[in-house]
Amino acid sequence: MAFWRRFRQPQPGDPDVDASVELGEDEEPPLDLSDDELAAEALSAVPVGTVAPPSDARHPNGDLTEGLRKTRGGFMSRLRGLLGGGDQGPDWEEVEETLIGGDVGPSLASEVVERARRRKDTEGPEAAVRAELTALLAPRSGPWTPARVPGAPAIILVVGVNGTGKTTTIGKLAARYAGEGQRVLLAAADTFRAAAIDQLRIWADRAGVQMVAHAPGADPGAVVFDALDAAVARGADIVIADTAGRLHTKSNLMDELTKLRRIIDKRLPGSRPEILFVLDATTGQNGLAQATAFHAAVGLTGIVLTKLDSTAKGGIVFAIEGQLRVPVRFVGVGEGINDLLPFDSGQFVRALFD
Repeated sequence: MAFWRRFRQPQPGDPDVDASVELGEDEEPPLDLSDDELAAEALSAVPVGTVAPPSDARHPNGDLTEGLRKTRGGFMSRLRGLLGGGDQGPDWEEVEETLIGGDVGPSLASEVVERARRRKDTEGPEAAVRAELTALLAPRSGPWTPARVPGAPAIILVVGVNGTGKTTTIGKLAARYAGEGQRVLLAAADTFRAAAIDQLRIWADRAGVQMVAHAPGADPGAVVFDALDAAVARGADIVIADTAGRLHTKSNLMDELTKLRRIIDKRLPGSRPEILFVLDATTGQNGLAQATAFHAAVGLTGIVLTKLDSTAKGGIVFAIEGQLRVPVRFVGVGEGINDLLPFDSGQFVRALFD
């Protein structure tokens, strides 16, 4: 089988094979990056074959404080103005309305205000609201790493609707992990959109990682199965699988994600795949509704919040963790390859209030 010849360890007498790993038709369809508006900017600065540095030594646009500039100048500016009012104290109804306007969500905003009023914090109402917002975020004990069982690679399924920056997120994750010295393999399981395969190939080249892909229209489950075979044969540390940008209202497509989970269990019994949902911060509560549907269908283990630098309503972070109870793993605060940052709840709150 041609696939296996490409991924098992080379043997004496084997013909030379292309280590970049590509299956399917020889002729490549033309690139169409229209569905991934960040790809061109993010990739142009990184020469082919280079790997982004793994550390947090980012260029200025990669700083979380800088990335939250719009949010601080948006609803947070109004919120702090209300909470720092005169001796009469804040108008709590306006505080609640401001939180709702910042995408915290109606029910959570009401709960935060009610609890903050009861605290009667000696440091003032701003400290009380800050403490209640912080309590909505899950505590972190250190950098998140995907689950892995002995003898098998960690597996990350990346899900979400088209246009949220899903493929770009995968590329940035691959660059981050490869820069840490881990062996990364990408699986192009979004086979319904030919451009998605091409975009992922570009990212694989830039990050210096391998990729498994079949022809457009192929069975996504077969792609994932073959990628796991390849990962085991090559001793890969992490497999990151792209999935079709499916609308959460399409039940048959949601069922396909469940099928992928079954295929992973069959090929690597006992493995615990991480399922990361990519959510566009600018979509606010609509994006949260999508994430809720995905979580109910397949059990999300984390959220990647993209375009956080493009919204003045960064309160969606509190809504995700407070309402959905799924932790935010990474946030996107720019177009550069290093602008996908591990989420730190304490740092996030400080960047909002300080």
